[in-house]
Amino acid sequence: MNEVVKKMIKKINWLVWILLVILWNYSFPDASPFMDVLVAAFLSILFIIIQLLQSRYLQKSSVRSNFKD
Repeated sequence: MNEVVKKMIKKINWLVWILLVILWNYSFPDASPFMDVLVAAFLSILFIIIQLLQSRYLQKSSVRSNFKD
């Protein structure tokens, strides 16, 4: 897999994560700082899992493309 594509996917994931955190903060302005940290940590863990799944999928698809000859 091309390194440029991997970096682009990471940037898109980060952008979606930060947008969700911002959406949380504007949707629940009265939430305690603890809840803000808790939601940000939950979203972070969720996106780490998504990145792992994406990397496994990309590895499988690149291995399959090597055998198309």
